[in-house]
This record gives sequence, structure tokens and C-alpha cells, in this order.
Amino acid sequence: MKKSRGRTGRKRRRKHLKGFMDGVNCSHKLEYIKLKKWLKERGFEDSNLRPAEFWETGRGLMTTKTLQAGGLIISLPEKCLLTTGTVLSSCLGGHIVKWKPPVSPLLALCTFLIAEKHAGEKSPWKPYLDVLPKTYTCPACLEPAVINLLPNPLKKKAQEQKLMIQELFRSSQAFFSSLQPLFAESTGNIFNFSALEWAWCTVNTRTIYMKHPPRACFSLEPDVYALAPYLDLLNHSPNVQVKAAFNERTRSYEIWANSECKKHQEVLICYGPHDNQRLLLEYGFVAMDNPHSSVYVSADTLLKYFSPLDKQRKAKVSILKDHDFLDRTTFVIQLGSAANNSEFFKHFGSSACWKRILLGDVTSARNEQQALGTAAKICQFLIEETQHVLLQISQLKRDKEDLKPQLALVEMLRSEELKILQKSAEILCNLNLGTT
Repeated sequence: MKKSRGRTGRKRRRKHLKGFMDGVNCSHKLEYIKLKKWLKERGFEDSNLRPAEFWETGRGLMTTKTLQAGGLIISLPEKCLLTTGTVLSSCLGGHIVKWKPPVSPLLALCTFLIAEKHAGEKSPWKPYLDVLPKTYTCPACLEPAVINLLPNPLKKKAQEQKLMIQELFRSSQAFFSSLQPLFAESTGNIFNFSALEWAWCTVNTRTIYMKHPPRACFSLEPDVYALAPYLDLLNHSPNVQVKAAFNERTRSYEIWANSECKKHQEVLICYGPHDNQRLLLEYGFVAMDNPHSSVYVSADTLLKYFSPLDKQRKAKVSILKDHDFLDRTTFVIQLGSAANNSEFFKHFGSSACWKRILLGDVTSARNEQQALGTAAKICQFLIEETQHVLLQISQLKRDKEDLKPQLALVEMLRSEELKILQKSAEILCNLNLGTT
């Protein structure tokens, strides 16, 4: 009897664990019931996808049956998509058409999202707005103390992202004021900075690429955005491939699987071959064991390893700038090996020698050894810097409870980069031994 109960207990535990790993079905929640009803009214046919919570990715979509390679994952009718066409058809349309200079397609979408969110129950888009994230983890939304813990190249881009949203807000004040006839409340209260930041992040992280014909009422910036309710619950994996495009015949946005996805598993798509810094910058998350991951070496770090006594220092820096190597030097890991994907470390001779090598010449054994030694030093410097930041993060997580989610995100990025650097250091050490 004891043995029998033990086996049953183990089976139950395995079943519970499997359910936890597969994901917890959330389709019974009221917000998803309302969203599915709203989509059905716009022509969306119930698919095999169900909203679920997953251990690694959070909210996503699971399949209730095995999806075969080449099969259709989802087909979302045009009426379900939120585009600039949607905006122009709304009460905002007349004001946008009249406004000079023309607003950008991005600002038009942001304005629509803010206006519809303010409308609350009166908004026909409420079922979609209710399932959108309330907050985002794009670098623009991170606290300054957290941004300071980012790797220097990403820190710079995060600060640029913040400034860009601030400038968009500043430059849009007159346009927002022109919308006052549409609202009982002051537009200054409705279209405030936090509302614009939320709308910008919604568009930036959740839109699919869909090219629209240019319209005279918009600025010359490309009109390539479309928000896709329900479809935008699909999470990213760098290890899957799908086909995605708007089907002109069916007038639907379709995603087709390139590989099989088993019953009750999360259905994943690929947002593009992005490294983790790009994923964090554009989407606000980091992918574990990302095959596209790389560690960027900032220009300041590179220049530390130029000898101040080198008479050709300025010429060499100029060559690196001309070939865009100062901002493209990285350590990467691909297919289980580490490498440096810039030619920088292969030429430490004369500036003339650098130019020849950039054109394809082979470097000397002496220069190769010197370059590997320098690469190893830079790698070690970055390892120590990353370890120091991880210690800072651990301390802050204890002291700043409110920053824990943001700190955990940066911690994951730094931990993934540390793995790359440690593997790179190991391989560079072996290469150094091979050249001596």
C-alpha cells in the first residue's frame, strides 16, 4: 500500500509540475472573455490559442492542439487591427487632417490610445485597452539609478530614448491643446507626460510591421505600425521561426508556423535576430541563452588599450571611426564558441598595416599574439566590471524594495553577458597558448 501511494503521489507531483511548466490557462478570466467576444464581433474566428501564464515568459498564448510545421497559427482580420486608418476614422481624424505641421503616424497612434483610455467605458476599444500592460520595463521607464547599472552602450541608448519621449511630449503640446473641443476635462490633464510615455511604449513594444500608403495629413516618417489585439500576446523566442504578413486576399494579418508546437505548449514567435541589449531597449525584456547575444565594447574601453606613446594613435582611431569599428566591437558566443566579431584586435602594427588588413590581408603571428593579449585584457576588465555591477544590484535589491522588478531585469542582462565574457576569456586563453 505504501508503495502504491508513493507512485500515485509521484504521478500527481509530475502532473502538477507538467501543468506548471506548460502554463496556467487564463481564458476564464473576465478580461479575456470580453476580449474574445469583442474580437469575434469583428470577424475573428476562435483559434486553438488560449491566454495563459508561463513560468519563464509570463503572459502568453498556449495551443490546445498540436500545431504542425507550415500550419496557420493565427489570422487576425483587418477590422481588429488598430492603425492610423483607425485613428483618422475616429473623432480625432478631422483635427489631425487640419493640423499643421502634420503629426507623425506614431504620435497619431499615441494620441488615439491616450484618448480612448481616458474615454473608459465609452471607448469601443476598451476590451483591448483592458488587457494592455499598465506599466512597461523599457529603459525609458527605468529609474535613473537602474539605468546607471546598464552597460555603457545601452545606458547611452536608454538616455537617448528618455530624451526622445521628452522631446515628443514638449513638441506635441500645441497639438494636444488643439484637441480641447473634444474633451470636457483639460487636455493638459489628459495628455500628460506619463500618459504619453505609456502610449509610446505600447506602440514601440507591441506593434507589428504593416506598411500603409503615405497620407498628406501625416509627416514623412514611415507609416508602418499596427496594433494587433490578442496576436500581441505571443511571446518571443530567438530559437523559432515563423512567417508573418498581411494577406491582401483575406484582408487579415497571418502568422504561419515553420516548426511543430505540441499541445498545451506556449506558442512562440521570433521578433527578429536581436541581442539582449536590443531586446531590452525595444521590448523591455531579456532572453535567456539567446544565441544572438553579444557584449558591446564601448569606444572609451577600447581607447584605454591604445598606448599613449603610440605616435600613430590618432591615425588608428581615425581608421576605426571610418570603418565604424569603435561602436561595433563585441564579444559574442555562437554555436558554443566565443569570438570577437570585429577586426579590431587583429591589427596592432602601423596604420598602413591596419588599412591593408581591413581590405583582407593576413596579419603577422606577432601582431596576432599581441591582439589576442589585448582582447584578453579587455575581456577581463569587462568581467570585473560586470561582477562589480552584479554586487551593486544585489545590495540595491535588499535596500530598494520598490526597484526590485527593474533591478532583476538588469541583473538578468548582466548575468547573461557575464556568461559570454567568461566563455570568451576561456577561449582567448586557449588561443594565446596556441600562439606561444
